[in-house]
Amino acid sequence: MTPPRVVIADDHPVYRDGLRMMLASTGAVEVLGTAADGLEAVALAAELRPDVVVMDLQMPRLDGVAATQRILERDSGIGVLALTMHDDDESVFAAMLAGARGYLVKGADQTEILRAITAVASGEVIFGPALAGRVTRYFARLATVRPPKEEPFPQLTAREREVLELIAAGLSNRQIAERLVLSPKTVRNNVSNVFAKLQVADRAQAIIQAREAGLGR
Repeated sequence: MTPPRVVIADDHPVYRDGLRMMLASTGAVEVLGTAADGLEAVALAAELRPDVVVMDLQMPRLDGVAATQRILERDSGIGVLALTMHDDDESVFAAMLAGARGYLVKGADQTEILRAITAVASGEVIFGPALAGRVTRYFARLATVRPPKEEPFPQLTAREREVLELIAAGLSNRQIAERLVLSPKTVRNNVSNVFAKLQVADRAQAIIQAREAGLGR
């Protein structure tokens, strides 16, 4: 099996060079080049077309999130592994939304980094042990959030829905006019519009539809 081809992007030269030497020494990956900022990372990814870009998030000229977006816009087949000092939710999910397939915090050992690079190169999504639980809980929370309930009778105006609510509550046109401080003629027009839009012939049918939708209770 051919070793994954990697580009390293990090603005700290000591960490960048140390990571390059560590990865190269294992023989498990092929380091094609290194970049000192996001713009260099984008250019190198376009030129060398690596399997994986190991991407720091906080870099000058262009940050790692924006660089990830640009790289994947040009070549969605490249895997991006975020390797950063930051493990806050905002950074993690910004990288994910940009398209990163992996996220590790600096301090991860050689085995973790190699495993993550291999996983990302093969199309998997991977997070360090400290982050995996938080990511799982985040998506579990999203799954339990119910979408907002759709307003019944969207074809009605706000005033017409208000009139229908009062019809369903059993009020007469005169009582509706008094309640809403409207003229009887205005109420009659609104009631006629409601009947037409609900395609009902009379007040009784309108009340049935409205109460089935939860109005007037």
